[in-house]
Amino acid sequence: MQFEKSKKSMQEARQVLVGGVNSPVRAFRNLNVPAPFIKRGEGAYLYDEDNNRYLDYVLSWGPLLLGHLDSDVVEAMKKQLSLGITFGAPTALETELALLVREFFPVMEKIRFVSSGTEAIMSAIRVARGFTSRNLIVKFDGCYHGHADSLLVKAGSGMLTHAHPDSAGVSEATASSTLVAEFNNLDSVRNLFLARKGEIACVLLEPVTGNMGVIAPEPGFLEGLRTLCDEHNSLLIFDEVMTGFRVTMGGACELYGVKPDMVCLGKIIGGGMPVGAYGGKKEIMSLVSPEGPVYQAGTLSGNPLGMACGLATLQKIRKMNPYGNICDFVTNLKDGLGELLKKKGIEYTINSVGGMFTLFFTKGPVRSKSSVDLHDKELFQKFFEGMLQEGIYLPCSQYEAVFVSVKHTSLELEMTLTAAKKVLQAI
Repeated sequence: MQFEKSKKSMQEARQVLVGGVNSPVRAFRNLNVPAPFIKRGEGAYLYDEDNNRYLDYVLSWGPLLLGHLDSDVVEAMKKQLSLGITFGAPTALETELALLVREFFPVMEKIRFVSSGTEAIMSAIRVARGFTSRNLIVKFDGCYHGHADSLLVKAGSGMLTHAHPDSAGVSEATASSTLVAEFNNLDSVRNLFLARKGEIACVLLEPVTGNMGVIAPEPGFLEGLRTLCDEHNSLLIFDEVMTGFRVTMGGACELYGVKPDMVCLGKIIGGGMPVGAYGGKKEIMSLVSPEGPVYQAGTLSGNPLGMACGLATLQKIRKMNPYGNICDFVTNLKDGLGELLKKKGIEYTINSVGGMFTLFFTKGPVRSKSSVDLHDKELFQKFFEGMLQEGIYLPCSQYEAVFVSVKHTSLELEMTLTAAKKVLQAI
């Protein structure tokens, strides 16, 4: 593949944008291939400035379960565009989307829409502190919950890719309010509760991690967190920005049957537009202004264009119920990749939940960040670069999840396995 226009675009971008990008992981740091500058998307495919075509397994990092330019979603957006882009005032669309979200996440008895997953989570933490009158939060090593100061402690995703254990600019006082436990290690959480009795406002986690690669909760882990939070009068918050409407319609709450006190959503609920939401039990959410003393606001919260896009997306997903087909695709892809890797004698682990999966170049099991860290970084880099040259667009970090859409069919499966075979032979 030729990347001349993308290279030129990056050179120009670096003159005015920090690192040439607006989110660090897009910079393709430490890779020997340039970051493709994308011109358009259609179905399961992306096309860059050099007119290279890629089979897309990133899908804007998760929200495009229906693929690029779904006709019903585009039509809904066109209709709203003809009426107006933003009003800074209430619309019926907000209520309609909130009712649909609550249908599948009944724990979200009351909801507040915001403009991103980061905003949803930082707001939920503020509400948890207001509700409990406590300051400390518990998060898990390798889980990324956005770039709010108190969450950039042992964070995953881009923080791991770019080798910063914490972010500069986060004060010691802010960082000290965050306690870190190990994912799938209930004792590590129990010990924090015992050490800081009566001080912990909430436990926050991705019930299925997606920001240090896909790791599922082991049996009893989520249930144990629920029990610990109940025993210590703390709130349990699920960050379902990735898993909400991605692993099932009701996300990890439905999949594992554990009821948190609050849920944070993003990505799919905006259908690709910048939309997030947080919600929970009425007695908790009643603390949010204007009903209560916890202040949170946003000029573009509930933006009608985002609401229309999200509503059309969720309505179509509900009608299609595509999860069986998506899971079958992932299973077949895992099996096919596994066969190729075994023939090459390469140690690997593939973790998946629903339409999310991660190939780790390490012997399993991979159950926490400590086991993720054992992966072969050099081999991942070679595999990623080879697959990109073959037209397969994977996440450019070992610490990210691969996503599948309804547009990924048997044809795309065959394309992927053919490319993987060629790349592994070259390696």
